[in-house]
Formats: sequence, structure tokens, C-alpha cells
Amino acid sequence: MSPQPIAIPQKSPRVVAASISPPTQTLHDRLRHRESLATLGVIRQPKVLHPVDNENLRLLLLENISQEAVSYLRAQGFTVDHYTRALSEDELVEKIPQYHAVGIRSKTRITERVIKAASKLLVIGCFCIGTNQVDLETAAKAGIPVFNSPFSNSRSVAELVIAEIIALSRQLFQRSFELREGIWNKQSKNCWEVRGKTLGIVGYGHIGSQLSVLAEALGMRVIFYDVINMMPLGSARQVETLQVLLAEADFVTLHVPELPETVNMISRTELEQMKEGSYLINNARGRVVDIPALIDALQSKHLAGAALDVFPVEPASNGAPFDDSINSWSTTLRSLPNVILSPHIGGSTEEAQRMIGEEVSQALARYLNYGSTVGAVNFPEVDLRAITAEQGDHVRVCHVHNNQPGVLRQVNDILSPYNVEKQYSDSKGDVAYLLADIADVSPVDVNKLRDQISQTRANILTRLLA
Repeated sequence: MSPQPIAIPQKSPRVVAASISPPTQTLHDRLRHRESLATLGVIRQPKVLHPVDNENLRLLLLENISQEAVSYLRAQGFTVDHYTRALSEDELVEKIPQYHAVGIRSKTRITERVIKAASKLLVIGCFCIGTNQVDLETAAKAGIPVFNSPFSNSRSVAELVIAEIIALSRQLFQRSFELREGIWNKQSKNCWEVRGKTLGIVGYGHIGSQLSVLAEALGMRVIFYDVINMMPLGSARQVETLQVLLAEADFVTLHVPELPETVNMISRTELEQMKEGSYLINNARGRVVDIPALIDALQSKHLAGAALDVFPVEPASNGAPFDDSINSWSTTLRSLPNVILSPHIGGSTEEAQRMIGEEVSQALARYLNYGSTVGAVNFPEVDLRAITAEQGDHVRVCHVHNNQPGVLRQVNDILSPYNVEKQYSDSKGDVAYLLADIADVSPVDVNKLRDQISQTRANILTRLLA
């Protein structure tokens, strides 16, 4: 039995505009600029595209992702299921086969097993900076781009570090705890102003550089270490080695991703290289610090204090215990004086979560509606200018394939009966991605076109949007 022709939508109920903005603007500024231009009628209205199989797209959002993101995605016409907690691997394997997209934060892990169970999954959104909770390579090989929000919470994290620096230097948490216990203990011994002290930043990216500016405003001297040469802001100075930074800094703060080379990058040797009476702050990833070695350095008084917002293993939900069943040293760490412990709240501000929700939800919608992979962390970044509302007989081909010779010739042979108005292809590692807009496609040809491309030898995933 031959497949039924599929009607190509002629009109669009939703509008997303596209324009070019100066590179100094943020992503949010550019998106607002697009919307304002569309309102003024300055540019043509793009046509909102839909999968040609007309299947309603379902999205699974976990870990209490912002309601603004939920509302935006529902307004796009997607069916959204929203959960406040993370799901275990077993729970995900059971639930994910019915979803086309999933949004997570830092606690949910998208493993190879989960991806293999996700028969409909098209895209993953990490509503945070990090993506190490996702098997990026397996996702790419399955034709699934992964998006994150690398900039939106950097200010929130930087401000938390400043608060921790001042609180540690004044023993604020210890004095507060004592007073809550009914003990009045006013003292100035080993309490310091931060003015004139040296802050050592390990990792001078978006967070580290913002922190650098804030620290200098407090009168601190800033040095930083990074694996690549970076342009310093203000009077900050880059040092050649981590060892030099550890020996000079009164406060050491970490802002690096979790990679094989950064796991336990601060261990016993590095702690011994730190100045006596200095402080360690980690708001990066839990496994970059050897916690048992840090406990020893605090107990021996070599370090005067520490602030930790991240841990090697973290509870999956609010209200869960943080004890030795999670990490074997938890009880000992919790008992140490002048140690600030917080439950991974570096980016947990209303402003950061709103901006993260905007950025990632819009990236998901752009991929599902238009095939754009700009900003994907594991995928070729490909985009095309919009099909306009007047171009009712146009179809967009979104073809993910293995990166091997002859693919474009094979696909273009299939497209040769049609007018290919624009086309763009790029590759990243073993995966390549092609976008092509085709004119003069009749509804009866859509199924045939999709089937022909899907049957090419290098095909991973093919979608047609119309």
C-alpha cells in the first residue's frame, strides 16, 4: 500500500524572526532584536516549519527547569511534561522512548544505555553550563545534537565566589553557627580584609574573567592560570604554571570543566604547594578536588578554610541526605570549622535560571522547527536563512549522516529533480550534517523524498520540515 500524501502547511500560526546583529550583543539581545524587527515589519516573516509526518513532538523537562522555558515551549506547540526532580537511568530508559526532546540540568545522566532506548529522541538540552552528564559522542553518532547555556549563569557564580571569599576571610559562617548555638564569640584573630589580598583564578573563561573584574573592584590583586593564553581584564596577570599560582594566592578558586586531565587536579601535592593559611574555593565540578586530601589540609591547619559548592556525588533531589552513604567523608567534612558547604547553587538565581531557560529552550525550538544546530556542543553547527511564509511549496531537508566520501553526490542526485534554493553542510568528527531548502515540491513527493534519502548508505537521521 503506497503512503498517503502529506499536506504541506501553507500558513504559520507562530513567528520567529531572523536577522544579523552586531557581535558585541548577547544572544538574548539578538533574539529580542529579531522580535522587534518582526513587529515593525522590517523583514519578511519566516514560515514556521513542521515535521512532515505531522507527529506531535513531546518534550520531557526534568530537575525543575524554569517555568518560563516550559511556557515558551508549550507556546511553540510542543507537548511538555515537566518534573521537579532528576530521573535515574532505569526511570529514563522506561520513559524516554515516547519523547522527541529532553531537557536536564546537572543531576540527570544521559548515558549510552538511555540514548539507545530513546528511539524517537531528536535533541537534548542541558539547562546549565556543563555537559559532562551526557554521553556526547554516543548522542552525536545517533544524530542527536546537545545544546547548553555556557554564559547565562556566569555572573551568578562569580558573585557567589565573592561572597565566599569575604565570608571565609571573616569566619562569618563559623561565627553565625556559634551564635545560633547560643555562643557569643566576638573576635578578630585570623579575620582579614580582602583588600590587598591575592586571588588566584584557575580557568579564565566566562566566569573567571567576570570574577577577576569584581575582585579588583574590592581592591584584590588578581592572578590567573589557564591552559591557553588569555587576554587579561583590568590589572589581572596570567602566570605560567598552576604551581606559581598556588604559591602566590591567598585565595584559590577553580573554574574548569570536568575532563580526564582535571579530575583531582587539586590533590595532596597541589594543596601542599598552597600558601599556609590560604583558602580553596570550588564552584566548578566535584571531581576536580581530592576531598580526603583537602580534609587533611584543613585538619592540619595548612589551609585556613574552604568553600565547596560541588561534590563528586550529589543527592538526586532536595531533602535527600548528604551523609556518608553519598560520599564516605561527608560527616568529617561537615564537622570542620570555617568550611562553607552549599548544595550546588552557583547558578541558582532567578536571573540565571530565567536566562538559561530562554537560551536553551530557544535552541531546542530552533532545531526542532528549523533544523538549526548553531550552539550545539557535539555537532556540526549548520543554519540556513528562513523559508518565508510566501514560499509554501518549499521543504527543508535535515540530513545527519556519517562523515564519509560520496554522500553529497548521492543526496544531490536524489534532489536533482527539484530546485535546490540553498544548501549548507558541515562535519564534526565522524558526523556530518546537511541542510537544504528545496522548491517546487508537491505533497505527493514528500514521502518518496524522505524515504530515498533515509535509505542512503551513510544515513543516520533524516527529517523533512515543511
